[in-house]
Amino acid sequence: MKKMDLVSGYKGVVGLMFGNEDSNSNEDSYIERLLDCIKNGKLVEDRRNAMAELQAVIADSHSAQLAFGTTGFPVLFGVLQEREDVEMVRGAVETLLSALTPTQSKSYKNEVQPALMNADLLSRDEQNISLLLNLLSEDDFYVRYYTLQLLTALLTNSHVRLQEAILTIPHGITRLVDMLMDREVIRNEALLLLTYLTREAEEIQKILVFEGAFEKIFSIIKEEGGSDGGVVVQDCLELFNNLIRSNASNQVLLRETIGFDSIISILKLRSTYSFSQQKTINLLCVLETIRLLINGSSEVDPAKQIEKSTNKTVLAQRNLLDHLLMLGVESQRASVAVRCAAFRCIGDLIFGHRQNLDTLASKFLGDELQLEPALNSILRIILRTSSMQEFIAADYVFKSFCEGNADGQKMLASTLIPQPLSLTHAPFEEDVNMSFGSMLLHGLALSEHDGDLETTCRAASVLSYVLKDNIQCKEKVLQIEIESPTPSLGAPEPLLHRMVKYLALAFSKKGKDGNSTNSYIQPIILKLLVTWLYNCPNAVHSFLSSRPHLTYIIELISNSDTTVCVRGLAAVLLGECVIFNKSIESGKDAFSIVDSISQKIGLTSYFQRLDEMQNSSVFSSEKTVESHNPLTKANNNSMSDAEDIEDEVAGDRKNEDHPMVAEMFDSQFVNFIKNLESSIRDGVVNIYSHPKSDVSVIPAELEQRKDEADVDYIKRLKLFLEKQCSEIQDLLNRNTILAEDLAKTSGGDSSQTEPRLSSGSERVQIEKLKRELLEASQRVDNLKNENSKLENEVSSYKTLSAKIENDLKSLSDAYNSLEQANYHLENEVKALKSSGSTSGLDIEAIKAEAKEEAQKESEAELGDLLVCLGQEQSKVEKLSARLMELGEDVDALLEGIGDDMGAAEDDDDDDEDDD
Repeated sequence: MKKMDLVSGYKGVVGLMFGNEDSNSNEDSYIERLLDCIKNGKLVEDRRNAMAELQAVIADSHSAQLAFGTTGFPVLFGVLQEREDVEMVRGAVETLLSALTPTQSKSYKNEVQPALMNADLLSRDEQNISLLLNLLSEDDFYVRYYTLQLLTALLTNSHVRLQEAILTIPHGITRLVDMLMDREVIRNEALLLLTYLTREAEEIQKILVFEGAFEKIFSIIKEEGGSDGGVVVQDCLELFNNLIRSNASNQVLLRETIGFDSIISILKLRSTYSFSQQKTINLLCVLETIRLLINGSSEVDPAKQIEKSTNKTVLAQRNLLDHLLMLGVESQRASVAVRCAAFRCIGDLIFGHRQNLDTLASKFLGDELQLEPALNSILRIILRTSSMQEFIAADYVFKSFCEGNADGQKMLASTLIPQPLSLTHAPFEEDVNMSFGSMLLHGLALSEHDGDLETTCRAASVLSYVLKDNIQCKEKVLQIEIESPTPSLGAPEPLLHRMVKYLALAFSKKGKDGNSTNSYIQPIILKLLVTWLYNCPNAVHSFLSSRPHLTYIIELISNSDTTVCVRGLAAVLLGECVIFNKSIESGKDAFSIVDSISQKIGLTSYFQRLDEMQNSSVFSSEKTVESHNPLTKANNNSMSDAEDIEDEVAGDRKNEDHPMVAEMFDSQFVNFIKNLESSIRDGVVNIYSHPKSDVSVIPAELEQRKDEADVDYIKRLKLFLEKQCSEIQDLLNRNTILAEDLAKTSGGDSSQTEPRLSSGSERVQIEKLKRELLEASQRVDNLKNENSKLENEVSSYKTLSAKIENDLKSLSDAYNSLEQANYHLENEVKALKSSGSTSGLDIEAIKAEAKEEAQKESEAELGDLLVCLGQEQSKVEKLSARLMELGEDVDALLEGIGDDMGAAEDDDDDDEDDD
């Protein structure tokens, strides 16, 4: 009290002396007189009064702090070294604290900050830090108290130098740890000091642990009442988190010494009905502790991964999952922040840990009369909660449960059985007795009745995890059909088709409502569809079985009113219909989809949609597994105050993706889309540049059909050739357009093309086109050679035809000679008859015998000739078909052949007429 009276007495003098802060000479001289009195004063009372006056001046005056820093430190540290007068030592420490504490006076932007300058001056000398640490062993309470505050202020302004100094001072950290067992006020100051000291100082963290910091921290927490305690518990937990954050050795030491029981005991709720603000903060801090133990370090180190798995196993053995389910599911009076943190801890605890996954799958919640699986309870929270953050946190549980857990996915998918129409239309209050799958399908179909797509969106997110990378689950869910709300007006439709219907409905609602909350529904439904169609040809076939689906997706890609993310995901979905398409049906095969992209969107615009998505904030921002910030006093108070943490959507943000989309699209999904996009680009370009290039010529099409007239056959062959020519021309046009697109791409935005060229995608395509062009040239050369051979064959056939004509002419001449001989014989017979030299019977017999012999000889020669003619005619027909296939004019080649033969036949006819 005496000191305070002295200070108040001197404030008037101080106000007069430092009323004008521009009078630097007066200030310096006044500070010098006070320091001289402290150092050289003869009377103890005068020195004490000077010390009190100096402390008051420095605490109130900005310029006095500046004047003190040049000469004051040596004088005051001289007092601290003597330690003869405890009151003087106490005053010196308090004065040093005032010199390092910024004043409340008005300061200017570029003005020197004396508090920072004084902290720098003090910390330069390691002996000063050592002297202050030695003061912690003084018996005087205020000396220890002000010394701790002085070290805290020094650490705040010059933490790196102080950390280095403390590490070099023997037993420096030991003295600080001992303060944790001092009186309550000093203990609390020591907690704050150690909390600042251990941030990003791994060596100090290790030394503190070896000095028994863990035991002392949990002793204080227990003494203060655990999670029901005050701010001291918060300070203890924040210090504890600093000691284990990214420090694997400290975590191992914790597990092998005091274990995790002390941590889990803080989560045990004495009352589930009372959650004060401070209790909420304490629970958030201990849940942060759990996540640090489960997630460990972000480094990819096999040894550290093993330590993480071990921590998960030990924590689960201590029934941590029960306490987390109590906080997240059963204690609905807890704040939204606490429930969200509990859900994220559950997700981290089961992620990639088979034993913990099975444990969660077998957990039941509720009282004995109404037990239900824990997963059902979490799903109900997802579908019902009004908090967006709680939905995201609970959704993370299912993501962690299904990731790499094929058995768990099959277990959940096996419950997806459509309910009767009466239960499908039932309100959510009646879903308590439903299975997981029935509840999920109920949520998917609920919007059919009330028009609210929010519940459908959340159910679609969960379904996407059930289907991810599991072809069996995709095939099973593909068979599910949803009843129409009015069965008399429509038959059941596949669940996949219903999701596309909701996608269109979400866009129409957004168009009516403007930039409403529906802006995140479309991306999540598209995420489900992209996951479903990935590597599942049957899902692609089902999607394309309804023609409006393709039309709508193309419109969605081209619509400028949709967000970048929606257009990009729609483009990815359309790309999956190309690369995972096994259909051969016209209009639904991969070639038809690429045709639609080329004609209705354009390849350049299509690929631009993919680029825009990759450059958007949702996909370009770095996402890590540990994206949460450490909890400190600066941020956990605000978290506990807010009953819910909702993302605000500004009204003027037109066509921007909802902030929730960035939270739902984690790093795994973003990397999945990036890899898939590369495959889609290669697949689309490959099909676009080779449309049905493997078309095989069916021989049956070139053969003349039975009972088909020659004229019809020739017309059909001409149509076939025209079709082939059209397809060849279309191929040339495609290659020309592709070359232009590649030229535009390479000549456009260099910032976008360079990454693409670095990946080699376009270069590979160009080289491929060059090789194909070379192959086409070789094929043309081969066809030319083959055509030359065919022309030679045609020439040989012409020669053969001429020879055959000559043979026919010779045969005709022989036949005519035979007829003339026969005619002469008949005349001779008549003459003999008239002369009566032989009997009529003998003459007739001779005549019949001669005629029969001549007829046999003629028929034999004609049979041989007809066989030859049939063989040659078959060859000529095949040759004519091949020539027409190659584009030769068959009529021109055959012109003139057979004219001589026709003339010969006319002569024969004339002879017969003469007969």
